[in-house]
Amino acid sequence: MSAIFTPLEVRTLRAAINQIIPPDDFPGGWDAGVGDYLERLLGSDFKLLSIYRQGLHGMDSAAKDAYGKEFEFLSPEEQYGFLNRVAQGQIPGQWEIAPEEFFPMLVGHVMEGYYADPGNGGNKDGVVWRMMGYEVTV
Repeated sequence: MSAIFTPLEVRTLRAAINQIIPPDDFPGGWDAGVGDYLERLLGSDFKLLSIYRQGLHGMDSAAKDAYGKEFEFLSPEEQYGFLNRVAQGQIPGQWEIAPEEFFPMLVGHVMEGYYADPGNGGNKDGVVWRMMGYEVTV
């Protein structure tokens, strides 16, 4: 349950995050806490939250135009191809923010949340640091 995103926005965001950092032997972006990181980051920055909402709605609108369904319902291969085209600004649709502006920002924030100090909401229990061989002792 999100305090700042609608259920559709959460599902779109989760699917995008897990395409940017997919799960393998370690958690993908969503399970590693990137969504929690974004909640904290955007929860007090209403301008940035508005940009995210515009970007997520643009993704869903463009996915519906291209595939007849929302982004979360695309196959993993379709999601991957779609995001590659978004990154290159090759996806038409009803975008309130240019996709080639939104996507790099999303990727940057996903990386921040994934590799950040767990105290910032992402990198749950330091799982990403352990994946990299970095152990923190207190």
